[in-house]
Amino acid sequence: MAKEISLATVKQHNKAEDLWIVIENKVYDVTKFRTEHPGGEDSLIDVAGRDGTKEFIDVGHSLEAREIMKKFYIGDLAAADVKTTVPVRCAHVGLALGAIVLGLSIIYVFKR
Repeated sequence: MAKEISLATVKQHNKAEDLWIVIENKVYDVTKFRTEHPGGEDSLIDVAGRDGTKEFIDVGHSLEAREIMKKFYIGDLAAADVKTTVPVRCAHVGLALGAIVLGLSIIYVFKR
């Protein structure tokens, strides 16, 4: 079973030399990764000690990035700190489906 880590604990690790972040309710210690991060270490420092899910998703990280993250996983966000809102990922799926429908509609109109 994964270790539960409170958001209060994550908030204590908010410096470049001690950098934890939360992504999709999982806690990562990315202290050693910050200088290797392709987006620059400032992008990690900006979300140090807090939930960076929105920023992570907005950038559109690859499957490879998600694989790399596994090395830095240290536990799950404590159940009491998990937000019960709809994940941002759902909004992205809705936008993608909307774009597909719009594209198909345009193709249909021009084929007529």
